[in-house]
Amino acid sequence: MIIRADLHIHTVLSPCAEVEMIPPLIIERALEQHLDLIAITDHNASANVPAVIEAARDTGLKVWAGIEVQTREEVHVLCLFDTVRQVRALQADLELALPHLTNQPEKLGEQFIVDAHGDFVSREERLLLQSANITLEDLVRKVNDLHGTAIPAHIDRAENGLIPLLGFVPVGLDVPALEISPHISAREARTKFRVAERYAIIRGSDAHWLDAIGSAITEFDLEGTRSVANVVRALREGRYAIRDT
Repeated sequence: MIIRADLHIHTVLSPCAEVEMIPPLIIERALEQHLDLIAITDHNASANVPAVIEAARDTGLKVWAGIEVQTREEVHVLCLFDTVRQVRALQADLELALPHLTNQPEKLGEQFIVDAHGDFVSREERLLLQSANITLEDLVRKVNDLHGTAIPAHIDRAENGLIPLLGFVPVGLDVPALEISPHISAREARTKFRVAERYAIIRGSDAHWLDAIGSAITEFDLEGTRSVANVVRALREGRYAIRDT
């Protein structure tokens, strides 16, 4: 079964996202783009994940619970799970690892928690655009222990990209794939950054506004349900392809 996936989407909880990034509009746009699977990956936060899952109920669209974590090294990592329970377990660790700094909405943007209809619930007062006190390797280990998967995000990007920051992929990093931005092809990235063949290369939209959703996707040839485990298996077996739309 071929599925179309965008595994990197932000909501209004991310201060850099547009105010239009609310659950019902995200789902509407994903369906317009004929997506089968999306992941909600706000910066260091997951409070809007349940609302997006609820908004997708009965639509046929699968929504993964995720977070885009900024590690101690300032590397961005997509942390992806099947369930809210799993992502909340990682969130509990992040609450201890994030410095107690207050957001400055007038400079950085608002951090809104909303319900499934997109209505205001509360503000996240803690600054989300900062590094958690957790290393890349420790984060990957925590995610794997929770039966999720970790994928370093936009590895080619100068800001918060794995390769520009560290210069290499750490030996033995237990991730199935690396994400690239739309500014480079998978072939170019593999050659330029000497990415080992054991790592798949995917692309997501990193959507911060509605029109970006589905603008860059990865297709997976899945055996079974749209679970994290089945997608990881497809990545490791080479049953995937990047699609730009």
